Amino acid sequence: MKLKLKNIVAIALILGLVTLSGCSSSGGSSKYKIYLITMDQMDQHWVSVDKGAKEAAAEYDNVEYTWLAPDVKDDAKQIEAINNAIAGGANAIMLAANGPDAVTSALKEAESQGIKIIYVDSAANYPAEATLATNNESAGKTAGEELKKALEAKGVTSGNLGVVSVNSATASTIARDKGFRSAFTGTGYTILETQYGEGDVNKSKDIATNYITNGVVGLFGGNEGSTVGVGNAIAESGKGIIGVGFDKSDTILGLIKSGSLLATMVQNPYVMGNEGLKTAVKILEGETVSEKNVDTGVTVVTKANVSEFE
Repeated sequence: MKLKLKNIVAIALILGLVTLSGCSSSGGSSKYKIYLITMDQMDQHWVSVDKGAKEAAAEYDNVEYTWLAPDVKDDAKQIEAINNAIAGGANAIMLAANGPDAVTSALKEAESQGIKIIYVDSAANYPAEATLATNNESAGKTAGEELKKALEAKGVTSGNLGVVSVNSATASTIARDKGFRSAFTGTGYTILETQYGEGDVNKSKDIATNYITNGVVGLFGGNEGSTVGVGNAIAESGKGIIGVGFDKSDTILGLIKSGSLLATMVQNPYVMGNEGLKTAVKILEGETVSEKNVDTGVTVVTKANVSEFE
């Protein structure tokens, strides 16, 4: 049977459309789905991590970025966020682990789905493609050295010190605690047992107030909420307690300006998020990442330089 020319043209057009539609469905139109999962949404620290990641994502046409986080620091809620990212078709998860071991099963499931794991700020005890975080032990030691120097300048060369931290599981704050304590090795100071306020300002303030009542000469706050609690307790006490802390927020900067806190160790959360997302894209595109552990640095902020961070 002979086909007329117009029929041949019609068939050719149909075949062309089929081919084109096939290309569009399997071509470069799909986007990498990258999720940031932090410990909570409360701290300005995590807002800065999100800002960095979001601005990095805007530089790419092939990235769909989402920030997921529990409302409070809670292992079960963070696991739920990881599971939601898996269900949402994540290609990569940037994670700040609340508990280093609690999320293991969820991360195993993510890896089994081919999802790439990148740690920002706080790693879990599970292999990842890369980690971008502060050298927390070193930064904690710096905090201790700042406190010791200020105490010695007042002529206080011995006494009890208190530590207010998040919990006994989070790797980043445990490392800060360890580093802080190391600064006082071989001195006349005694560091009391660390007390945990879950990063909650009011709980941390109550703990710090109890320390002050029991006669400490100095206090260390291990994260944003702990530091605000320490500063508020010192401010209300009216005593000459010296406090140092970790992280940056408007409230912490205000406490430094008023003299209620001596100093805070300011991390670079924006860099964690920004470079973390760029690292995720590189890994998804098959590039080799030379640095598996990136120290994102820390700056000591005191009354002398606080205006630079407002």
